[in-house]
Amino acid sequence: MKAQRLRVTFTREEPVRYISHLDLMRFWERALRRAGVGLAYSEGFSPHPRLSLAAPLPVGVTSEAELMDVYLSTPVSPKEFLRRVSTELPAGFAVLEGEEVGLGLPSLQSEVRWAEYEVEGRLDGTQRELEEAVQRFLAAESIPWEHVREEKVRRYDIRALVREMRVEDAPAARYRLSMRLRCDNSATGRPEQAAAALGLSEPDRIHRARLRLAGTSPTREAWRRAGRFLE
Repeated sequence: MKAQRLRVTFTREEPVRYISHLDLMRFWERALRRAGVGLAYSEGFSPHPRLSLAAPLPVGVTSEAELMDVYLSTPVSPKEFLRRVSTELPAGFAVLEGEEVGLGLPSLQSEVRWAEYEVEGRLDGTQRELEEAVQRFLAAESIPWEHVREEKVRRYDIRALVREMRVEDAPAARYRLSMRLRCDNSATGRPEQAAAALGLSEPDRIHRARLRLAGTSPTREAWRRAGRFLE
């Protein structure tokens, strides 16, 4: 029986950026059990904890704004939940915020609309050339793109997946972009593919800064860098 649904914002930084999605879910299950919170379980022959992430984070990508819904059988205040869980997390993980949300609301995954990224890598040209490439990309009505994976070719319009993109200040011979990409049940933009569409080298750093949900403001600025607990 589910008595409470908490929406948790957490970070995933350099020390843990190569954890797979499956291993991440197993990690959270163990950490929450150690924290002593009363997890709610699914029904059936193989019950499992009721946990759900907003949008899986690709391996190698860091984040300061991951969202997870945790269903509890025993209610607990968000402040107490964060206090307990924080003591069970290794370097690279931190819980920033928790809030109670209605049990009857749509699933977290169905509410995600956009993801914002910071993307960095080696720049072979000039900053001016990069800015012009971004302007051409944003001015285009459509940009045909194809992605090959395991001998399967997927063709789509990559321009339709990018809502915003801008060039940020960067050291010499480096590029730094911020971009807001589509992230919903029907399509997901990949930051490394958006960089490739500009003719850039493969990024060596991709960081997810925010997730935006349907009809909401940006995750309540939960990505507070100080990592302090919220009342």
